[in-house]
Amino acid sequence: MKDTRLTRTALVVAAVLGLTAVGYPQLKQAIKVIGVGAAVKQFGPQINKEFNKLTGHKDTDKSFTKVVPIITVGLNTRGGIGAAQVMGSKSNVEKVVAVAAPEIDLFGREIRIQALIPVDKSADLKDIKTIKAVDGVGVSGIVDLKL
Repeated sequence: MKDTRLTRTALVVAAVLGLTAVGYPQLKQAIKVIGVGAAVKQFGPQINKEFNKLTGHKDTDKSFTKVVPIITVGLNTRGGIGAAQVMGSKSNVEKVVAVAAPEIDLFGREIRIQALIPVDKSADLKDIKTIKAVDGVGVSGIVDLKL
């Protein structure tokens, strides 16, 4: 009975260590994505306020701002996450949940093209061809997050 319990424990420990070693890069990336998303959700209003101080902008119904996550997607990309300030009419900005940042390399890696597209909750970021911008909203700034 003791040997069986010890063997099971050893197998579980070995499996956990093995999965940790194999999955560490994905786990690290997931923690970054979740952490940045949570930070933007928690501190977005304060970041937005500082952005507006920096630019001298005052929100109105016609020109409203908000900070949302940026999610980088695309061909030949390593993916990533950050934050951006979006601007537009209040009703349109309130629809925005993220900024999709599809990118592609041209001529090998000589030129990189990246679009910044404010998207709503219906966006499927896995399929670049279906990403559609929220009309009347643009990116007014990028937040550099140190990880």
